[in-house]
Amino acid sequence: MDDYEELKKIIDGASDIVFFGGAGVSTESGIPDFRGAGGLYLGEEDDGVPPEEKLHIRYFLRNPEGFYRYYRRHMLYPEAQPNAAHLALAALERAGKLSTVITQNIDGLHQRAGSSNVIELHGSTLRNYCVRCGKKYGVDYILESTGVPKCSECGGIVRPDVVLYGEGLDGSVFADAEEAIANADVLIVGGTSLTVNPAASLVDYYCGEHLIIINQTPTPYDCFAEMIIRDPIGTVMDSIAEDI
Repeated sequence: MDDYEELKKIIDGASDIVFFGGAGVSTESGIPDFRGAGGLYLGEEDDGVPPEEKLHIRYFLRNPEGFYRYYRRHMLYPEAQPNAAHLALAALERAGKLSTVITQNIDGLHQRAGSSNVIELHGSTLRNYCVRCGKKYGVDYILESTGVPKCSECGGIVRPDVVLYGEGLDGSVFADAEEAIANADVLIVGGTSLTVNPAASLVDYYCGEHLIIINQTPTPYDCFAEMIIRDPIGTVMDSIAEDI
């Protein structure tokens, strides 16, 4: 029995699958990851400031103009569409197999594909708010503005509802992710190197027997996995979804 057939067998017998994914899930939608070949962190720096610094809270506070120049160019992908992995996960949810998607991504593609129970560890570029009065804005407000977007009500700076470097994850969101993983009978981890904490540490809360890792490069948790598949995650999940 090959890995795909074995994975299908595991899914058929499951009742509470949790999927935990990272940037690799969205690369097939044309959104680059951070640390892979061609990733954002390997790109040219137009002003000598590393990308990780530009996405740090201190840079946002000290140089919001520079932050938004980088953010609009490299972090917003309004034309991106859900790929085979997103669609397959939504199909698994509709079939009553998958209970939760936990994502490190901020692009909203899981919801666009039809997944309803999505835990966004790092927030979403689709949500924005005024730091002064809290008024909420969609992503179009950021895209259509120039310079530093300002609130139409109070003039405060509008910032994306994403977790920047130097900021902690939302405690309640992280707790929801912990609970979902702890209760899962199957945990599928895909498209993530599992090197960024505290998100990667969520795998430690899994108590079941079926830890499946779908990633094209090794992860620190490979030694704990029942199955490791190195194929593109869209290919794997699309194959699984065929029989749902």
